[in-house]
Amino acid sequence: MPDQQAGQVAVLIPAAGEGTRLGGRRKQFRRLGGEPLLVQTLRVFERHPEVDHLLVAAPNEAIEALEAELRRVGLTKLTAVVAGGATRQESVRAALAAVPEGVDVVLVHDAVRPFVEAEHLAAVIRAIRTDGAAALALPVVDTMRYGAKTGFGDSISREGLYRMQTPQGFRRDWFEEAHDLAGAQHLQATDDVELVQNLGRQVQIVVGSPRNIKITTPEDWELAQLLWPHWQASLAY
Repeated sequence: MPDQQAGQVAVLIPAAGEGTRLGGRRKQFRRLGGEPLLVQTLRVFERHPEVDHLLVAAPNEAIEALEAELRRVGLTKLTAVVAGGATRQESVRAALAAVPEGVDVVLVHDAVRPFVEAEHLAAVIRAIRTDGAAALALPVVDTMRYGAKTGFGDSISREGLYRMQTPQGFRRDWFEEAHDLAGAQHLQATDDVELVQNLGRQVQIVVGSPRNIKITTPEDWELAQLLWPHWQASLAY
């Protein structure tokens, strides 16, 4: 696999979802630490020296106002705010289509996952440049069992099981090919890794952090508010 050190890095943030599990206004626009959650997530990448472009897929009715807000708060790497689709996959594809020339590495990151650490981001980018594709994930450590309304079933070996996180990243040409193939096959994947695996490509594991939570439920929101002061105190980049 040739090294791609000369190419730029773009981060795609699908932020057009409704966020129904958390309730209330769209979770990506709730305020955490005095700013919208989406802004706090984008600042992770704004600070990182290896990231060149930020592209956000937003609700169609919010594009102009959101772009103005993101520029107001000083996101200098913001390249585009585009209309998202009906699904996360469609939103990612819309952002991918707006990636400028000169970008060889594309990362996709959840809009509501603001606690990704600089060293893990750098490790994902490094693995993409070496192997073509990589994603953050955590080994499963809890006991796993099947279950139903009637109670528990058989246990499941946790050996080799991982909980997926973001960012997930890929060579740009692989990712574009993966979306083209998924469209032709009418494939709706659960994450971006599945799309690239559908090409027959291997995606490398980069072990992440339990702190890199995705804010989905009211309990997640409470945890994020508790984590935020410690996160701000720990920032070193």
